[in-house]
Amino acid sequence: MEQQKKWYAVYTKPRWEKKIDTQLKKKGVECWCPLQRIEKQWTDRKKFIEEPLFRSYVFVHIDDTETAKVKMTDGVLNFVFYLGKPAIIRDEEIDLIQKYLGEKEATLQLISDEGFREDTKIRINYGVFMDREGVVTYSDKKKVFVRLQSLGQIMVVEFPHSHVSLI
Repeated sequence: MEQQKKWYAVYTKPRWEKKIDTQLKKKGVECWCPLQRIEKQWTDRKKFIEEPLFRSYVFVHIDDTETAKVKMTDGVLNFVFYLGKPAIIRDEEIDLIQKYLGEKEATLQLISDEGFREDTKIRINYGVFMDREGVVTYSDKKKVFVRLQSLGQIMVVEFPHSHVSLI
């Protein structure tokens, strides 16, 4: 019987995300290091660079037989655990992030889950997040915070207030 592949988050050494992504692909492991294009300002110029969306995280799509291969990769510290087991990332969450990053001028900003309180439930009415429900933990004129439960992270997506409604 063939084992089902699942998405997991792997915790990496700082600034090793792209290296680990390359190493895992060379080993034949299906992985994904989400990158976003960011404009950086130096004193003499501006430049666009690709930066990992999730610092110190790489996602792997593996079955149980491939865990040792992933752990033995240089720069991998461990799997991200939730309730004592490696945290399984739902396919829908991976698909949603991939779709959003494919949109023109998509910008995401990540903030740790710690310190934010759950408040008002909302529904997103436009874009790839359409018909998704979330909890607003902070709101200003442009931003709505959407929780990714399995990562313990909050994904910040900029929406005009007209794109969300109360449930």
